[in-house]
Amino acid sequence: MKLISDVMFWISNGLLIPVIVGLIILFVMAVLMLGGLFGSRQHYRRRVAKYGRLFAKVKEDGTAELRKKLEEAAGATPFERVGLHLFTASEAERNYLIGNYELEIERRLSNAKILTKFGPILGLMGTLIPMGPALVGLSTGDISSMAYNMQVAFATTVMGMFASGVGYLSLQIVRGYNHKDLLWLDFLNDTLKDEQAKEI
Repeated sequence: MKLISDVMFWISNGLLIPVIVGLIILFVMAVLMLGGLFGSRQHYRRRVAKYGRLFAKVKEDGTAELRKKLEEAAGATPFERVGLHLFTASEAERNYLIGNYELEIERRLSNAKILTKFGPILGLMGTLIPMGPALVGLSTGDISSMAYNMQVAFATTVMGMFASGVGYLSLQIVRGYNHKDLLWLDFLNDTLKDEQAKEI
């Protein structure tokens, strides 16, 4: 039994370095994601200022002005590219384009999901692994070793929770922006469907 316990202890201690490296990677990703959040906010505000009024008036004024604005943008963003293609696509193609766009925006959230899920996991591992050596140091009276291992444990916890918090914040904010885009595209799809039905 002691041999099994020793093997498990060695394995867990051997995982400490990979866990710390993983946490450093997640921390860097989180810092970059914080900067990206500001850019996403700016793009969203410009998009709302550019298209919000046009979508609000589609039922009264039709889609001509909206189509003109999308043509002027010339597919500068994925949203504008899909929106423009809806005007020339069949109903089945429009549904495909919107579904594909939804998959694409979910794929772009993968890094935020990684931070949200793996931040707490690696943080907890980084907390528990040094606790073993810390307890050994406490039992042998090696206070400096215990203090060092406790320092590592708390530092990894903080890094893991920070990465997870940034990932969750980014996930909620950007997903809200994406849902607004999908709402507009679905609305445009339904409007075009109604216009085609009236022409028949």
